[in-house]
Amino acid sequence: MKSKVMILLFCLLFLLLSSFAYSQDPEKKTRPGMKPWRGEGRCGRVLDLNLSPEQVKEFDQIYQTHLRETQLLRAQLFAKYLELRESITNPTIKAELVRSRHEEIADLEFKVEGKVIDYLLKLRSLLTQEQLKNWCPEKELPFQREMRRGPGMMDRWNFRRSPFQDFE
Repeated sequence: MKSKVMILLFCLLFLLLSSFAYSQDPEKKTRPGMKPWRGEGRCGRVLDLNLSPEQVKEFDQIYQTHLRETQLLRAQLFAKYLELRESITNPTIKAELVRSRHEEIADLEFKVEGKVIDYLLKLRSLLTQEQLKNWCPEKELPFQREMRRGPGMMDRWNFRRSPFQDFE
């Protein structure tokens, strides 16, 4: 009898404690401890901002130009990641060569980030003040997010995705 009471109390305690885990507002999309962008609950990409037909046309032109400008850089970056991975896993390659390949990658990343800033500045000039309030620039570049997802640098070495998939 005593063991049944203990099991019942344990189950009730478990249910009580687990209910706190599900008590978060379902509309809240941020992780615990993270604040929404600019204090607002939601923000979106440029295409989510009710653009005028002229803005849509200009956005498409800016986007296609950006993809063309960064295509070669992204392909070079992809190749350098493969080279670095091969260098690190090959015990006969010297550490100096691995470091030099890493520096090449850093230079290419810097160039790509410069192009990204140019692209975002062009998008910013396209939008009205009201649209800018609801715009999340970090949501504009899916291939950039793919490279930077996860907590560590090693996530960049996931080569299942080609830099040319953005054009398919």
